[in-house]
Amino acid sequence: MGEQGAGESREFVTTRWSLILSASKSGSGEQTTRDALAELCRTYWRPIFSFICRRDYSMQDAQDLTQDFFAKILEHNWLEHVDPDRGRFRSLLLKSLQNFLIDAAEKAHARKRGGGVKFISWDDRMAETLSQLSTSAHALESFPPERLFDLHWATTVVEHGLRRLREECEKKGRLRLFNALSPQLTAERDKVSYSNLSADLGLAETAVKRQLHYMRRRYRWLLRDEVAHTVENPADVEDEIRHMCAALAAGTE
Repeated sequence: MGEQGAGESREFVTTRWSLILSASKSGSGEQTTRDALAELCRTYWRPIFSFICRRDYSMQDAQDLTQDFFAKILEHNWLEHVDPDRGRFRSLLLKSLQNFLIDAAEKAHARKRGGGVKFISWDDRMAETLSQLSTSAHALESFPPERLFDLHWATTVVEHGLRRLREECEKKGRLRLFNALSPQLTAERDKVSYSNLSADLGLAETAVKRQLHYMRRRYRWLLRDEVAHTVENPADVEDEIRHMCAALAAGTE
């Protein structure tokens, strides 16, 4: 796999979110900016949906409100009202969602929610609502909306990083290696059975250790890259990662 993945960099000079903000402030590349924002929204639909569900809306209403919220962001110059001092997409999205739901409650009888928007195909996506990661029943049932939002945000980041790693391995013809080693990416080192992995893969234990080391390193970089896409200032990446790790830890207790 190599010690450093293709395109890997130690710096996150520009990010998807910082480019979106920069373009919106300059008024350039309107369609490109909107498309990039739409991509981020589609990526992080699950935290939005889970937050709305926890606010005691029915499944159907939560679906409609999620669609309507995205439509509001993409069609009503949301970026013009973004506070430049709050440069994290996660924080801005949550604050906007809270305000949106207050407004939606006030207008509940004045309009039909959803408006026919088809931003998310629920038939395809609803199967993904529950995270593939280990999340405690206590967290899913008792967390307040804000903590559930953060938990689903963190699991989305992790799963996208893992998906990218899988795609990279598949392109290199190493899908079998990924399937064998990916469950060990976050395992304690003393709990990894290198002898079993060696037998399953037909590789020497030293080779298995080397490949797992490289895969873990690449996985960490991909997670950092996913987080970097959602902050304006690269200096905020580490703090966002700590926030994400805390949310994941709380969700497994």
